[in-house]
Amino acid sequence: MSELIEVRVPDIGDYADVPVIDVYVAVGDAIAADGALATLESDKATMDIPAPVAGIVREVLLKVGDRVAQGARVALIEAAAPAQAAPAASADAAITAAPVATSMAATAPAPATAASSSAVSTSSSPAAVTAQVSGSGPQAFVSSAATAIAPPPVEAAAAPVATHASPSVRKLARELGVDLTRVPASGPKGRILADDVTAWVKSALQAPAAAETGSPAPAAGGAGLTLAPWPQVDFAKYGPVDSVPLSRIKKMSGANLARNWVMIPAVTYHEDADITALEEFRQQINRENAKGNIKLTLLAFLIKSSVAALQRFPELNSSLDGDALILKKYYHIGFAADTPHGLVVPVIRDAGGKSLAELASEAGALADRARAGKLAPAEMSGASFTISSLGGIGGTAFSPIVNAPEVAILGVNKAAMKPVWNGETFEPRLTLPLSLSADHRVVDGALATRFLAHLAGLLADLRRLLL
Repeated sequence: MSELIEVRVPDIGDYADVPVIDVYVAVGDAIAADGALATLESDKATMDIPAPVAGIVREVLLKVGDRVAQGARVALIEAAAPAQAAPAASADAAITAAPVATSMAATAPAPATAASSSAVSTSSSPAAVTAQVSGSGPQAFVSSAATAIAPPPVEAAAAPVATHASPSVRKLARELGVDLTRVPASGPKGRILADDVTAWVKSALQAPAAAETGSPAPAAGGAGLTLAPWPQVDFAKYGPVDSVPLSRIKKMSGANLARNWVMIPAVTYHEDADITALEEFRQQINRENAKGNIKLTLLAFLIKSSVAALQRFPELNSSLDGDALILKKYYHIGFAADTPHGLVVPVIRDAGGKSLAELASEAGALADRARAGKLAPAEMSGASFTISSLGGIGGTAFSPIVNAPEVAILGVNKAAMKPVWNGETFEPRLTLPLSLSADHRVVDGALATRFLAHLAGLLADLRRLLL
């Protein structure tokens, strides 16, 4: 007797109403085991839902544009052979499959379709935006831009207009004060992209003021904010070119990076840590366990030391929420992982309660999954502090972008031998460049420097971790 396998949306973390951006199968299609059925997109990542078995698709229970949550029905597949027992749940489990009797499938009620995208209302008023973001520099630019592009008051509530945009694009629109119902869409099937939002903002800033037509009003004082238009260049006239589309990860992260760079008044502080003793200890342990499963990495020491420093300076393990500072009692450490499609940030949860060996093992496994594109959204969310290490590549210093809603991020470059004065003579010491970018609204220069100096001290003498 043939067996129908019901495929449901797996654990996707603390996400609900995740949009379906692609459906790859139709009724009657043959599908291989692990073949992609559909793709979901959160504001941080995309996720393919694979088929648990090879077989024939008998029913497709969702469509592009639906918004789903964990447990939502995806499809019914008639297994090509008797279904094998499902493997035990693992970190990379991608579906929840349950056998369904063929006779029952014929009488099962049709699933309710997800609600369509709700209308996006206008953002905060110009006064509210100005109150939240004031001062000089990048934050002042955002205040002025938001004031310039905010739509005029509406006397009567208009009927909601459906817009088709991902959560990350909607969040970008809210940050910039853009009404998505006014933004022309260039994506497939009327989908609004991040580039559409930024293009609309640029157009609004350059357009003449005309309040009666809904165009942006001039800035107070009669002088409008004028930006030079983005250069439009036919590069091909200068020589051969190739046009390569950005990866989905880069397109999604680009909007967040631009927002964080403009909205967060970050300052970067630099310090060198003497890791001569740490590196000798690390290599000794790895030699002693050459045939074992323990292989300590520098990242494990950085995570362990960062947690200790965050416990000493809790403001760096916080987030701004309006006028309140949320001090977190947990230590979930994200680390930037380089993948063929761009940077992603896996998160090690409760890092403070894990040993160096556990941290090294978990970080290695997450990095492997990231490079294979197998990370689940839940494995990239909830970080309270992030480490971005370029040590395997090189460099002497850089300014990492703070990953909102966090308030600080640690950048690490390649360690190098340097002559260090010990009071009597110079001696060679292995030094590790550290770069801390911190939100100056929460972390001032004195606090950032104390944190960085304390962290360097922990790395220089691991015995301090016992204090």
